[in-house]
Amino acid sequence: MKIIEGGVCAAKGFKASGVHCGFRHNRTKNDLSLIFSEKVGSSAAVYTTNAVKGAPLAVTKAHIADGKAQAMICNSGNANTCNANGVEIAEQTCEILANALGINKNDVIVASTGVIGKPLEIAPFEKGIPQAVEKLSENGNEEASIGILTTDTIKKEVAVEFILGGKVCRMGGMAKGSGMIHPNMATMLVFITTDACISSEMLSKALKNDIAETFNMVSIDGDTSTNDMVSVIANGLAGNEEITCEGDDFATFMKALNTVTVGLCRMIAGDGEGATKLLECSVYGAKELSIAKKVAKSVICSSLLKAAMFGADANWGRVLCAIGYSGADVDVNKIDVYFQSVKGKINVCKNGASVDFSEETAKEILLEKEIDIIVDLNDGEYNSKAWGCDLTYDYVKINGDYRT
Repeated sequence: MKIIEGGVCAAKGFKASGVHCGFRHNRTKNDLSLIFSEKVGSSAAVYTTNAVKGAPLAVTKAHIADGKAQAMICNSGNANTCNANGVEIAEQTCEILANALGINKNDVIVASTGVIGKPLEIAPFEKGIPQAVEKLSENGNEEASIGILTTDTIKKEVAVEFILGGKVCRMGGMAKGSGMIHPNMATMLVFITTDACISSEMLSKALKNDIAETFNMVSIDGDTSTNDMVSVIANGLAGNEEITCEGDDFATFMKALNTVTVGLCRMIAGDGEGATKLLECSVYGAKELSIAKKVAKSVICSSLLKAAMFGADANWGRVLCAIGYSGADVDVNKIDVYFQSVKGKINVCKNGASVDFSEETAKEILLEKEIDIIVDLNDGEYNSKAWGCDLTYDYVKINGDYRT
């Protein structure tokens, strides 16, 4: 498994582009992104659990019901949600793109992000899609990754190279996500491409299994958005024997997928709105996997702990507090807590009680950009991780007048 460059264009047969077409007032920012495969591929997606869902999700779900797709398109700046003509706009978008590319409109995955409830017109799509098609390039991944961003401060893309049946395969992904991010899928917009050959059934299984341990374990602010979706296209151009069942090749594919998704999770968490630090909660020693996950999620979602991490305050009591209300079946008297960064590791709680530790050393550790909150339940052999960020003054500033 090797990390490589190229994002969603790393895999054979994929091109991408990003253009500005009018969803944003700032003409210097891309607001329409396109990914295209030269061949129809297997496809799968997972959608937000919010009961209020953007129209593009319904359209995409219908389009890939046959497990096939060839293109992905996403606009930013104006989410196609809670609009009376939302489905019509999404379908028209797919039709315009299909005509421009010469493909079937039912092979288009469509997504949208931005302000919810703002009227959306088809005109920007009519203007931007021909431009995006014309700009399609094997090096267009960066422009595409920028075009899906909203309050994000950095582009987020990862790519890997791996071997299946003696064939070199590649997989790449790009994501947007900075606010309105909370566990229980989806939690952001993510687009993944691969040239590996895998059936749509196994691709769907791989994606659903993976997000339970990755994207479902990310939380920025406790809000689950309405337009969130993770989608993937596998066009098979690497030439490996098709993966149709579990086995060594499927395990390798899962490892590649997990490498991409964990990389994107960390980028999303570290780029939370107003964030200054990436937080990772590593839970060890649970008697069940569900307990480890529940503890990790609860800790990473704690506003009090997130605020303490912003202030580099080793307030380990907030870790135990979050575990206590998580509903997880744990023995508090067995719990150990550590804080760790590149500056070192410090034990702040042993068997559910305080230990003598240096506040100065702890602060030095917590002043770093990446903090690992380690919880050992000392009660079994199951482990889990969750990702989040600190809670800062800027989060309120950003969201206090986000729409206006």
